[in-house]
Amino acid sequence: MEIKTIENVGSWGEETARKHLESKGYVILEQNWRCSHREVDIIAKQNNIVIFVEVKTRTTSFRSPIDAVDRQKQKLLISAANYYVRQKNLDCDIRFDIISIVVSNGSVDLEHIENAFYPRVR
Repeated sequence: MEIKTIENVGSWGEETARKHLESKGYVILEQNWRCSHREVDIIAKQNNIVIFVEVKTRTTSFRSPIDAVDRQKQKLLISAANYYVRQKNLDCDIRFDIISIVVSNGSVDLEHIENAFYPRVR
């Protein structure tokens, strides 16, 4: 898939992230999984770990895509993960990853951050 417009940058990034994960041996369980106001870009599995992946794609390196995964976005991802695990009746470890993709001057910089954040207990 080629980036043609700003509207499909996110779709291109998610497809690029999916291919990256598959090349590392991850099994893709869901892509663009939604439930109510919650959404997860990619849900994958590796060994007995279910990984909830947030993909952030930018066409400039002005601001790191990782900065866009703020505390509020983390809360939504954690809520979605809890719902998904209950809905699927899963008994496994979970992890939250971020894949940052920056496209600039014809080059693609992909960074995969495993265990990018942890749920907080309150």
